[in-house]
Amino acid sequence: MTEAATKLDLDHLRQWIGRSTEASDIVTAQLVKGLRATLFQDIGEPKTGDAAPWTTHWCLAQPVFPMSMLGPDGHPTRGGFLPPVPLPRRMWAGGEIEFIEPLRVGDESTRSSRIADVTVKTGSTGTLCFVSVEHTVTTPRGVAIRERQDIVYRDIGGAAPASPAKAAPPPPVAKHRESHVSDPVLLFRYSALTFNGHRIHYDRDYVTKVEGYPGLIFHGPLQAALIVEFAAKLHGDSAPKKFSYRGVQPLFEGSEFSINANETHAGMELWIANAEGQPTMKGTASW
Repeated sequence: MTEAATKLDLDHLRQWIGRSTEASDIVTAQLVKGLRATLFQDIGEPKTGDAAPWTTHWCLAQPVFPMSMLGPDGHPTRGGFLPPVPLPRRMWAGGEIEFIEPLRVGDESTRSSRIADVTVKTGSTGTLCFVSVEHTVTTPRGVAIRERQDIVYRDIGGAAPASPAKAAPPPPVAKHRESHVSDPVLLFRYSALTFNGHRIHYDRDYVTKVEGYPGLIFHGPLQAALIVEFAAKLHGDSAPKKFSYRGVQPLFEGSEFSINANETHAGMELWIANAEGQPTMKGTASW
């Protein structure tokens, strides 16, 4: 166990449970154009009242800190709204979203956030700390989105979980499939749209030499956003009432990836797969 893991005081971190914050922003036509382009959609000329992509809220009212308050990974130093977890690696582990109404160009949206839980587990890569955050996004018309985000922190030591060591099971066969390439420009664009300074997505020297990964890492929320839009497209442009997802393994730059879906009795099972066909994110959607 490393020094960082040894210093992890769960009782102290759980004092953050219940902390809340609120932030507001406006859905602009320019934001919608940029996000549509990044999600491989027709860009068009969005006008006031037009529906925005379903996960536009991840681009809105992002925290802004001075450069002096950023940590070595590009994230803000910890201990404000999020608890000061001492483990250095941070990623989205998954979550659940309830889509109630689309955000629209011109909307002023408000996100209310609350720390719901802090837990610690031991995995194959060592100590893992999970922080669950609940969000409610509202517009003048009422609640648009309810969401739970699960953030995972892990130690820097040991091999990066790039792929499982044991033989992977055969990839599932998808009825619906769409392929793209995880281009570094795509990753940069999404980092810019979400004001995400996390260096694992754009700084190759940092991600390979400091965090030990083989290349730039595809954003978890970008994978989830692509899955949601794919599900909506397959369901008459209607977003699922509920979408649950979890990261399986990292997806890296420079390779082909696919968005996949199969119908189930309850809705759809969906996943992102890497060039070898192995899932990197899995999700379920219901209408």
